[in-house]
Amino acid sequence: MSKYELRDKTASLSGVTYEQSLLATTALTPPLLTRIGGPDGFLTLAASFYDKVFADKENPWFLGIFASSTKSEAVDNQYRFLVQSFGGEELYKEKKGKYTRLVGRHANYQITSDAAVRWLVHMNGAIDEHEELKQDEEAKEYLKKYFRYTAFYIVAASVYMKNDQLSGGVQIDSGRVW
Repeated sequence: MSKYELRDKTASLSGVTYEQSLLATTALTPPLLTRIGGPDGFLTLAASFYDKVFADKENPWFLGIFASSTKSEAVDNQYRFLVQSFGGEELYKEKKGKYTRLVGRHANYQITSDAAVRWLVHMNGAIDEHEELKQDEEAKEYLKKYFRYTAFYIVAASVYMKNDQLSGGVQIDSGRVW
């Protein structure tokens, strides 16, 4: 499958085109990193999101996806990824290496369309509650499109992962840095 076919598949699943997903990183002035309150704003977003995820007792199947990491590890990884993705320092690269490998890092976790939808419930809630974004409808809209596309990109691309491309795991490894 070409990257263009993968983009089309993702757009079909998510209802968001690749170009629309880029608006959060390219179309905002000032940029999202500034609008959200700098790196600390992304830390707040990640912490709020994972508070929701780890409190989701009604959906144990969903919480099981996160069983291989602690909440603090998950918050740190997402924070680093978001700061780097939205033009800040390369914090994720410092911890994980040169490539983000978003699909490979999630390949062992059964990321289905239902999981993407549940993930988005929690992320959209965290976005809506974020103090810096409450009055910024444009930033919220673009950020939600970015996350919707990204969540379904993982679903669409995971079908095409090969065993030697997997990164991540299903058990906690205390020696692992991720």
